Amino acid sequence: MLGKLTWEAVPLHEPIVVVTLAAMVLGGLALLGAVTYFKLWGPLWRDWFTTVDHKKIGIMYVVVALVMLVRGFADALMMRAQLAAAGPGSDGFLPPEHYDQIFTAHGVIMIFFVATPFVVGLMNIIVPLQIGARDMAFPFLNAFSFWIFGVGAA
Repeated sequence: MLGKLTWEAVPLHEPIVVVTLAAMVLGGLALLGAVTYFKLWGPLWRDWFTTVDHKKIGIMYVVVALVMLVRGFADALMMRAQLAAAGPGSDGFLPPEHYDQIFTAHGVIMIFFVATPFVVGLMNIIVPLQIGARDMAFPFLNAFSFWIFGVGAA
């Protein structure tokens, strides 16, 4: 697929795509700059990225779920704006196939990347504490499953 991708296929003429891409790039650069400026790479790597602590993994699940909630909320706003803009005299601002894609992506994101990881994150935090365990049965597998989920969400 990527071998056939050309610059003409990239929708740079649509303002939604261009503004979203610019916001993502600027936000990512600002985040990387802040982490570098405040010298947080060491603690971030040591305390969070390589942790096998069930509480920290649960917090990371919940944080990713909240980030994806914002992404799903953006889809919901686009769908509502399309419904408000469409009427007897106009078709709205989204083509029908784009609206279908947003509708489907919204459903998938809200179920598989918001509801499920939010529950998994809460259970990661709470269940070992409720049963009196010091940690999960397989802490490395727990961390690995989070990072596989993170790659899927990205």
